Amino acid sequence: MSAVNTTKEFILTGLSGIESYQAWISIPFCAMYVLAVLGNVLIIYIVKVNHSLHNPMYVLLAALSLVDLAMSSLTIQILKIFWFNQRAIAFEASCLFQMFCVHFFSSLESSILAIMAYDRYVAIYNPLRYMSILSYRFLAKLILSLFLRNLILTGLFPVLAFRLPFCSNVIPHCYCDHMGILKLACTDISVNNYFGLFAISFISGLDVIFIIFSYLLILRSVLKVGSKEAFLKAVNTCGSHLFVILYFYTTFLFSVLVYRTGMKVLPEIHIVFAVLYLLVPPVLNPVVYAVRTKEIRNAFLKIVLSKKNNSIKQSARC
Repeated sequence: MSAVNTTKEFILTGLSGIESYQAWISIPFCAMYVLAVLGNVLIIYIVKVNHSLHNPMYVLLAALSLVDLAMSSLTIQILKIFWFNQRAIAFEASCLFQMFCVHFFSSLESSILAIMAYDRYVAIYNPLRYMSILSYRFLAKLILSLFLRNLILTGLFPVLAFRLPFCSNVIPHCYCDHMGILKLACTDISVNNYFGLFAISFISGLDVIFIIFSYLLILRSVLKVGSKEAFLKAVNTCGSHLFVILYFYTTFLFSVLVYRTGMKVLPEIHIVFAVLYLLVPPVLNPVVYAVRTKEIRNAFLKIVLSKKNNSIKQSARC
């Protein structure tokens, strides 16, 4: 057995084997990051300045955009590897913190998507009592409880990883992932493994069950009405949300299965999927919700036209 690593610095390999293409691969990643930042900042701004959008649905959308901004910003470390070959990362100061951020913001994304599923159910099943059921007080309590759940469980990932001795300081990944780091340990990692499974089940597992339950209730409500108009309204209301959910959990499940079951997947493919897991939802969410949500589109056009008219008035005065 090799000697236990005692250094405080780890090395991220990036896309090992295809280093010569990393600069080219970084271009779409960088473009996606810029789109994610612009799109999510725009949604937060639109929701903030338009009082007509100050209701639970759009507050949740703004919260999702905040989480997406944080998630997409984690790719800066990846771009540093691709552009400047900066592969070294301090284990305690940066790597463990990055591990926490990846899992914490992913769990927040999952939780907000679950709350949004319930929001859609209330909007379809009982629209007249929508604001009283989803009051801001209830929403704040729900978000805070899920925030604390995710904070405590994902906060234990770096705590448990910190105590491990490592036989290598080379992480075959673009960022510090929990399972990627555990595979470098030269001691029993059963506690970390079992806790990881528990955390996944208690966070993403419960969120998925809640989402499925909410959509089954939506389906039952639509079938009870039995009209084509109600069905089309439900599709229009839930279609974009369901599409985002499917992508988010599909990529998440792929990453979990590769690590947990030992699926034979090329490391480069796994790493690219792991990067897309951080980047695509933050890009996808603003596009999907902005395109499919009439109120967001109208608010955006109102802001653009208002600024255009102000510019014309100022030019006329000059």
